[in-house]
Amino acid sequence: MRATRLTSPRKRAAAVTTAAAALTVAAALPAAAISTYNSSPAPERTEVGALVVTYDHDEDATTPDRVDWFCSGTMIDRDTFLTAAHCTTDWPAGARFHVSLEQDVQAALDAAAREHPGDPAAVAAAVAVEGTAHNHPEYPGPATDTRDISVVEVPAGRMADRWDFTPAALPTAGQLDALGPKALDGAGFTVAGYGTQEAQRGPGGHTHPGGGVRMKAPTSFNALNKAWVRVAMTAPQGNGGACYGDSGGPNFAEIDGERVLVGTTITGDAPCYATNVAYRLDAPGARAFLAPYTDLP
Repeated sequence: MRATRLTSPRKRAAAVTTAAAALTVAAALPAAAISTYNSSPAPERTEVGALVVTYDHDEDATTPDRVDWFCSGTMIDRDTFLTAAHCTTDWPAGARFHVSLEQDVQAALDAAAREHPGDPAAVAAAVAVEGTAHNHPEYPGPATDTRDISVVEVPAGRMADRWDFTPAALPTAGQLDALGPKALDGAGFTVAGYGTQEAQRGPGGHTHPGGGVRMKAPTSFNALNKAWVRVAMTAPQGNGGACYGDSGGPNFAEIDGERVLVGTTITGDAPCYATNVAYRLDAPGARAFLAPYTDLP
């Protein structure tokens, strides 16, 4: 395992574009974006959103002076946005979390910044709804189950006033185990999020361009572990995949004709070409964490 936590927001912002965020966790570098290959925009996936953060960047320890989007996530009921714990931890004191369901969150932030120059709070309010983040109290846990899960509770009325969405369906307890690898091989998997593109080779080395627009890509089942469902992102098999900025975003599977949110993107291979590692939502640890915040099937 190369990393268990994100770098500080200041280092993150310097290391990647304004729209990207480093991820974390299990055995490889974190994943976070949607690939260019075999992928497409996802304006219909209105339950999928971006995590927008206002935070202190100049380290004067007063009020937030910067606003960016950093990760992806999914509305699992009218007032609960599911994402990854590494997206909502390791922030300076006073950081505030917001949820946006805009299709192009980067363009919305850019437009709001022009309208409200030097006012991060106004920019965030123009594109997102503020909420309260709740991280798994045992994050970061061991590699077998890092407890990399969090929710942002947002006012249901304010979300409904701004966006029309149907919350994602969660799996039943142990549903992936009950299906088993053979059935999962035949299930259609889809990953969605706002992240950057797979590695692009250039004179200065690899870069991950893009990000900030909600995209989706087909993937296929690879393996099932205690806390993880791994999906293949290999282009020759017709798959797309996740990359930097897709952390916390959904991995859906078509099960008995229903789109089920079976996992959240956590990590993967560094160039974002091979495997996405998602935190299982049918596992006991995830369900125990989610139970106080939403009704579980």
